[in-house]
Amino acid sequence: MGSGVRSATVEDWEAISRLNEGLGRHAEGGAIKASLARLLGSERDLVVVAESDGRVVGWVHAAEREILGSGRRSEIVGLVVDDAYRGRGTGRSLVAEAEAWARSRGIAEVVVRSNIVRPESHPFYERLGYARSKTQHVYRKPIPTGGAT
Repeated sequence: MGSGVRSATVEDWEAISRLNEGLGRHAEGGAIKASLARLLGSERDLVVVAESDGRVVGWVHAAEREILGSGRRSEIVGLVVDDAYRGRGTGRSLVAEAEAWARSRGIAEVVVRSNIVRPESHPFYERLGYARSKTQHVYRKPIPTGGAT
C-alpha cells in the first residue's frame, strides 16, 4: 500500500487515541471522536495523519491564531508519531504539511510549543529551523460548566 500524508477523517479517531496513549495522554474515546469531528469542520484548523501500509502512524493538528498585539500565526498544537516510525521522516512530513497549510493561508509564522518533559523533541524542531523564543509556565484552572456560576 505504501505511505504518505493525508487529511484526517472522523474514522481516524481510534488510531489518534492509540497514538496519544503512547505519550501517556488518556482521553475517553467518544471525546476524541467528537473533538476530531469539530476540528475537521473548522476552517481555522488542520488535522493530518501519516500512514504506513494503511496504518495511521502519526498526526499533526495546526490551528490559525489571531493574537491581539502580535497578529496572525499558525500554531502546531499537537504532533504525535508512533515510536517505531520516529527518525524516518514521518514527523518532518507532518510538520511540512502544517507549514504548507499556513503558507496557503497567507500566514508568515508557525509556532510550536514543546514540553520540557520531552527533550527528544527539542532538537527535532531545531533541525527543522525552529528557534526557541521563550520559556514559560502554563497554568490551568478547571471551571464549572453547564450554567453554574
